[in-house]
Amino acid sequence: MILIDTHCHLYGEEFNEDIDAVIERAKQQGVEKFYLPGIDSTAISSMFELEKKYPKNCFAMMGLHPCYVKENYKEELKLVEDWLNKRPFAAVGEIGLDFYWDTTFKKEQLEAFNLQMDWALEKQLPIVIHTRNAMQETIEMVKPYAAKGLKGIFHCFSGSYESAIQITQMGFLLGIGGVITYKNAGLGEVIAKIGLEHLVLETDAPYLTPVPFRGKRNESAYLQYVLSKLAAVKEVSEKEIAAITSINAEKLFAHSS
Repeated sequence: MILIDTHCHLYGEEFNEDIDAVIERAKQQGVEKFYLPGIDSTAISSMFELEKKYPKNCFAMMGLHPCYVKENYKEELKLVEDWLNKRPFAAVGEIGLDFYWDTTFKKEQLEAFNLQMDWALEKQLPIVIHTRNAMQETIEMVKPYAAKGLKGIFHCFSGSYESAIQITQMGFLLGIGGVITYKNAGLGEVIAKIGLEHLVLETDAPYLTPVPFRGKRNESAYLQYVLSKLAAVKEVSEKEIAAITSINAEKLFAHSS
């Protein structure tokens, strides 16, 4: 059984002491590929180091995360653009909108999102979307790009059935992670009505740890708990979930595999 963690921050300082053991534990659970989202300039070198160490397993993305769109966002975007022109990446990500903590840079977030979607279309790369407290606005911004052939993932999807339908109708995938194991999240009821052809698995490690480890550091080995819960929700075998979600991921990230 092969699993793909389509979104994990394994280059983060949370893994400085034991990254080799973290990857080994994940491999023992069948996780063979790890897709690493870009955040901002401070994360690039550690992400590249991990990719270099595990070239057959770890694949970097490049993008400016909406929470890191600050006063210096133009310099950060220039760096993203430069890197996209220098070498191949799995995707442009993670990019999007986040109006949860702060809307000071709302206008700049919108600008950064549009610009990075332009680059993804130009490079024929998928995008990986972070959206929080901005679901419908994000969908509306993606629609014209999807109409031009842009593909991607709404990472850490935890929205409504109506949102899920809009996203899948655009040809985008839903990234399913630890939230599906949370008792009051209501995500299981939504995903029960969505076809497996629209789903990929992720951990968002070290964040959003699934039950039974909620509150502790997340890692890619815990993808098995997401898989198990999704199999229960969909009433199919774990093997079938693993096969279909891995095919979905491989197809989307075909440029980098």
